[in-house]
Amino acid sequence: MYLTDNDLKDRLKWEKAGFTLPAYNRDLMKEKTKENPSWVHFGAGNIFRAFHAVLAEKLLNEGFLDTGIVVAEGFDTEIIEKAYKPFDDLSILVTLKSDGSVEKRVTGAVASSLVLDSALPDFEELKEIFKKKSLKLATFTITEKGYKLTGADENYTGQVAADFEAGPDKPVSYIGKVTALLYERFKAGALPVAMVSTDNCSHNGEKLFTAVRTFAEKWTEKGVCEKGFIDYVTDENKVSFPWSMIDKITPRPDDSVREILCKDGLYDMETRITHFNTYVAPFVNAEECEYLVIEDKFPNGRPELEKVGVIFTNRDTVNKVERMKVTTCLNPLHTALAVYGCLLGFTRISDEMKDADLVNLIKRLGYVEGLPVVTDPGVLVPKEFIDTVVNVRLPNPFMPDTPQRIATDTSQKLSIRFGETIKCYIAAGRKVTELTAIPLVLAGWLRYTMGIDDNGNEFTCSPDPLLNEVKNYTDRFSVGNVPDAKEVNTVLEPLYKKKEIYGIDLCEAGISDKVTEYFISLLRGKGMIRETIKNVVSQ
Repeated sequence: MYLTDNDLKDRLKWEKAGFTLPAYNRDLMKEKTKENPSWVHFGAGNIFRAFHAVLAEKLLNEGFLDTGIVVAEGFDTEIIEKAYKPFDDLSILVTLKSDGSVEKRVTGAVASSLVLDSALPDFEELKEIFKKKSLKLATFTITEKGYKLTGADENYTGQVAADFEAGPDKPVSYIGKVTALLYERFKAGALPVAMVSTDNCSHNGEKLFTAVRTFAEKWTEKGVCEKGFIDYVTDENKVSFPWSMIDKITPRPDDSVREILCKDGLYDMETRITHFNTYVAPFVNAEECEYLVIEDKFPNGRPELEKVGVIFTNRDTVNKVERMKVTTCLNPLHTALAVYGCLLGFTRISDEMKDADLVNLIKRLGYVEGLPVVTDPGVLVPKEFIDTVVNVRLPNPFMPDTPQRIATDTSQKLSIRFGETIKCYIAAGRKVTELTAIPLVLAGWLRYTMGIDDNGNEFTCSPDPLLNEVKNYTDRFSVGNVPDAKEVNTVLEPLYKKKEIYGIDLCEAGISDKVTEYFISLLRGKGMIRETIKNVVSQ
């Protein structure tokens, strides 16, 4: 069995192997897409293939859509060369369920795959698509970094600065290329379209809008585009930038999944690694749970995605859903498991969920300390969300997610994942001294930065821009040499006061003493990490 249009003609062979196949005429879909494209997606990675493409696939199967998605990759273009073109733009979604079952779906909703490069013919094809009245939306999964125009020094990158000067003819930067396509749509009659970021970051639509507006402003100032372009970009009745919240765990292709497909008789299922170290394959593996909430602002209409589970609402509600997830129902639990998973020697999140102490910790974190001050968005029930996280998503043995991966950049995550809840306690007049799980995680992160696990063995901390700075404080202590509280407070007070890390001054908030207390307990010697968790969650 080969993943090609020609091989799929023998439907019985595939169906006997347990695959769900496209129920529509794919050749006709491609023709209609070429004539009247309605949906372009930027970012051809695994999350797109596991989520967006499957949403379109379901609409096509049910007759609610007759055109597919044109996907464009502008960063790691080898994805197109290695995971799309050899397989006629088909892919296989393998859904790994928590009950141990596996679902296999061949997805054909991608009508064509293009390279987003202004020096190649594909860019001319994208220009023509953006001139079409039929185009309703362009969605994005280019990661939060994709919207950033500046480097580490906060100055515009060389590519961006050069694009500002040269104008929209041959841009090189990602957002420069996207804005140039939007400029073609403006010149074609200021046609309406929705530019929809679905990246997993807060206020994603605002980030995309700010980046595109900056290009439009610079080009207008330098006289390299028509003056009306900036008005077009900033008129939400012409170009909208809806906010969204997306949530679906899609790890890189896993060897165990490849083995399943090979046993089914499929050939050429090997994972390819690009020069950018992206892992791609003809298949994607993902969890069963998924959430996509989008601000309903589409000036040229949109697909009926609500028929396949997408929630459409207003911007305030999207923001509340994001806040609910990030501050209470998922992300804090992930960080707790990441920090203590590394300290206790775990390499899989699902294995941590077999550990009673860690499960009790995240339950206390979410249900006991988070839910009383959670932001309730109204369209999703916070408790039910946590229930699914704790009982279905995190324990899923098929999901090859690791605490080491999630521990990356923890210093950048603490303020929103824990600082916001502390702020809510203060605003509500609740006693922050009643919190135990949150200060335990904060203390655990400090202990983690020392790079010594509960058995006294050294381990390598995950990448973090502030790791060395924090280690300058925590390395003044050693495991087994127990300091007193006064000494710890003296050393760590400057760190506790860093609002850029915690989102709040822990000393002013009245929670630093408890962090110190737990940090001292974690330092007492081998086995004390486990013992401290057990003691705290039993309070």
